[in-house]
Amino acid sequence: MDLSIPKRIEELREALHRHNYRYYVLDDPEISDAEYDRLMLELIKLETDYPELSSPDSPSLRVGAPPLEKFETVEHSLPMLSLENGFNDSDIMEFDRRIKRNLNIDGDIVYTAEPKLDGVAVELVYENGRLITASTRGDGFSGELITSNVKTIRSVPLRLHNEKENAIPSLLEVRGEVFIAKEAFKSLNNERLAENLPTFANPRNAAAGSLRQLDSKITAKRPLEIFFYGVGRVAGLMLESHWETLNTLQKFGFRINPHIRPKITVEKAIECYRELSEKRHLLPYDIDGMVIKVDSLSFQRRLGATSRSPRWAIAYKFKAIQETTRIVNIDVQVGRTGTLTPVAHLVPVKVGGVTVSRATLHNEDEIKRKDIKIGDTVLVQRAGDVIPEVVKVITSKRTGEEKTFEMPTSCPVCNASVVRSEKEVALRCVNTACPAQVKERIKHFASKGAFDIDGLGDKLIDQLVDKDLLFSYADIFRLTKETLKNLERMGSKSATNIIRAIEDSRKISLNRFIYALGIRHVGEHVAGVLANALKGMDKLMCATPDELEAIEGVGPVVAESIAGFFRQNENRKIVKDMIAGGIQIFRDVDQKAGVLAGKVFVLTGTLETLTRDDAKNAIERAGGKVTGSVSRNTDYLVAGASPGSKLKRAEELGVAIIDENTLKRLMIGD
Repeated sequence: MDLSIPKRIEELREALHRHNYRYYVLDDPEISDAEYDRLMLELIKLETDYPELSSPDSPSLRVGAPPLEKFETVEHSLPMLSLENGFNDSDIMEFDRRIKRNLNIDGDIVYTAEPKLDGVAVELVYENGRLITASTRGDGFSGELITSNVKTIRSVPLRLHNEKENAIPSLLEVRGEVFIAKEAFKSLNNERLAENLPTFANPRNAAAGSLRQLDSKITAKRPLEIFFYGVGRVAGLMLESHWETLNTLQKFGFRINPHIRPKITVEKAIECYRELSEKRHLLPYDIDGMVIKVDSLSFQRRLGATSRSPRWAIAYKFKAIQETTRIVNIDVQVGRTGTLTPVAHLVPVKVGGVTVSRATLHNEDEIKRKDIKIGDTVLVQRAGDVIPEVVKVITSKRTGEEKTFEMPTSCPVCNASVVRSEKEVALRCVNTACPAQVKERIKHFASKGAFDIDGLGDKLIDQLVDKDLLFSYADIFRLTKETLKNLERMGSKSATNIIRAIEDSRKISLNRFIYALGIRHVGEHVAGVLANALKGMDKLMCATPDELEAIEGVGPVVAESIAGFFRQNENRKIVKDMIAGGIQIFRDVDQKAGVLAGKVFVLTGTLETLTRDDAKNAIERAGGKVTGSVSRNTDYLVAGASPGSKLKRAEELGVAIIDENTLKRLMIGD
C-alpha cells in the first residue's frame, strides 16, 4: 500500500471534523457545502478501496451503516429522569422557595434558563474523546442503542474537538435533544406525499421515527438536528456550574442552544419565560416550554432527586397548542389566485391561550387522507402557533351521525366552473373577476410588503368591492374622498387620511411593485431577484419562460407562472394603466453593489424613527443582510430602546453595537 493513503485518509477525517465544528458550533464555515461534499466523497472512496483503514469515528459514517436486525438495549449509568412541570408563576416561585428550604439559604439562587425542545432525548458516551455509543432515553433507566443512526447527524461530533486549552476527559456522557426543524419537516412530508407514503403528524414524531430506523442509511436522509443540554458521568474534568458545563461542551464541539439565559434569579427566569413564549413561533424549531435549572453543580448534588425527577430543575410549560374540539360545519373559501380552501367551523376552543373557532383543512386530498367528516371530534393545533389546522380525527368518538363532505363543483362565490390541473391538489375558480379573488388580490396589493397603504384594511376593501367601487387594484388610485366618506363607519377625516396614504404610496420600488401584483409563486424574495435581474417592468412583461428560468433563483414553475400572468392582456393593461396614472417605480440599489454589501446586521429593541421592517428594507437596499440572531458572522447589532438578550450576546462575541443614527450614516457611506 502506498504510505500516502493512510496519511491522506487521516487528513480528510481531520478536515471534515474541523469543518463540522466550524459550521455547527461556531456558525462560521470556512468552505462551501460543495467543497465539503467533495472531501466527503474522496474519503468514502478511499475507505471503500482500503477497508482495513476503517475507523469507528470516521465522518464517512454520516451516510449510514449496514441495517440492524433489531435494537439492543443499554442501561444509563445515571438515570435520565423526567422533569417536574410548572404551569404558572406560582409553581415556579414555590419551586424556588423549596430549593432555598432544602439548601437552608435565604438569598437568591442562581439559575440557568433554556428552551425546552419538543424532540427526542438521547445520551451519547465518549471515551478518550471518541463517540462509543448512543442511546435513546427509553424509560429513563435503559434505552435503545442507536449509535449508527446518531452518527448520521452532522451536528454530532464523532471525535471531540481538541484545542490546547481543552483537556479531553477519559469519559463523557452527554445528553441532548434530537429534533427536526419546522421547514425541514414540511419538506420531508411533501417528499413523502410525492412518493405516496404516509406523512408524519408532527416534527417530534418524525424525529423519533427517524432515530428508530433499523437501516441507518434511511436515517441519514432525514433532516435531524440536535442541541446538547447536560451531562451524565464525567471522568477527568472538573466542573462547578451548569453554565460552565455548557460552555465546555461547546468547546468540545457540541451544539448548544443560543437562547439559553445563564446566571439569573427566579424573577428574571419568569421574565425570560414570557419573552420566550412571545417569540416561540419565530423559532425554526418547536419548543413546549422553558427549563429552569439550579446553576451550581454542588447545589444540584445536595438537592438530589426523587424517583421520578431531579429536585434542582423544573420545566415551565407553555399553554397547550393542541386541543380537542368538534367540527360543526365545513365551508369553502376562495383565495386571490382562485384556490378553493375548505375550512372547518369548530366548537370554539382555547389553543395556546387563543380561542379557535375555525381551522384550515388545506384541500380535498387532505380531507380524504385524514377521513374528516362534519360532526367529527378532532385534534386541533395552531401550526407555528398562528394558523389553526386539524391534526387528526378521533375516530373512537364517532357516533355514526357524522356527514361526509364533498368539495363543490362550482365556485361558491361566483358560481363559475372550478378546475384541477394534473400537477396540483387544489381546485381553482377559473373566473378572475370572481369577487372573492378580487378582494384578496386587492388586500395583498395594499399590504405592508407591497404598496403598504395605511387605513385600507380588509373590511373597507370588502365594502368597496361589494359596492362595485373596486374591480382591480388599479381602481385604488381612482378613489376620491367623496366616494369614501359616504361609506359605512367612514367620516371625512378618515377618508382624507386614506386618500393621503394612497397618494403617498404612488412612489414604490420595483421589487415591491412586482410582489404587489400577486403573481403565483412570486414572494418578496423572488420579486427582489426579478427586480435585480431585469431592471424594469417592460423587460419583465416581455420575458419568455426560458429567459426567466435563466435567472438564478427562478425555477421552471415560477418562470411559467410569471410568463402566464403577463400573457393575459387584462394584467398587462392594469400594469400599464397604473404607470400611466402616475405610479412611479424606482429600482433599488443592486444588493451586490450597495455600500453595505457583504455586511450582516441584527436588529434589536425599539428604534427612534424607523420600524423594524423599514430598517430591514433599508439595509437590504444598501446591499446588507439582516438575520434574526447574533452569531460570529454578525457585523453589526443595531440596538434601540429595551434591546433584550441580543445585546448581551453581541457583547460576548465582540460584535460592533451601533444605534439608529450610526446605521443611517453607514447607509450613505459615511
